[in-house]
Amino acid sequence: SDFDEGKLKDMFAPFGATTSCVVMKDKQGRKFAFVNYEEAEGAQKAIEALNGKDMRTDEQKASAASEPPPESLTLYVGRAQTKAERQKEFRDKAGDGDSSGVNLYVKNLDDEATDESLKEMFAPFGEVVSCTATREGDGKCKGFGFVSFKSPDEATKAVTEMHFKVIKGRPLYVGLAERKEQREERLRGRYGKGTGKGKGGCGPGKGFGPMGGPMGGPMGGPMG
Repeated sequence: SDFDEGKLKDMFAPFGATTSCVVMKDKQGRKFAFVNYEEAEGAQKAIEALNGKDMRTDEQKASAASEPPPESLTLYVGRAQTKAERQKEFRDKAGDGDSSGVNLYVKNLDDEATDESLKEMFAPFGEVVSCTATREGDGKCKGFGFVSFKSPDEATKAVTEMHFKVIKGRPLYVGLAERKEQREERLRGRYGKGTGKGKGGCGPGKGFGPMGGPMGGPMGGPMG
């Protein structure tokens, strides 16, 4: 919560000369940032070194030494995109939509979540084709579920508004559901060479969730 321009510059300065560093907040209070490098090479080095960085404190790491950091405490760093670019990327990955809809993955639900409550949560963003809160044998929610919208535009709105939104004290993780092979391919390509002169984005804004691309902010993943 105390992450500011000074800390941002200190984090990114080792990779090259920067011309500007700005920390901002979205309407839900989630932080994101822009870092501009003089040279594209510096931006690429920063992406390779910092994308996926564990942002937990030493105390948090010690208390959960055997566990990977949650998505909400994993830094996302990538080339800054315009809103149109982000929406196009989402639509390309989601496809044109068909009778099966565009399937979103929702994580960090409370154990009392039901199909009905999940549908009620996402209905304001469009036509929900199907909705499932995955349950344990005792009837309690396992903490994740799936929501399918009729069109990519509706799914885009849902991700933009609901990713990292706090529901019953828990920040939701919302993104496009992926098959295992899609996820592996995306991870292999995550560190591919970027484009654009020296521009980058980092921080906690909204993201595509499991797909890892930014939605509604220059990046996805929190900054403090």
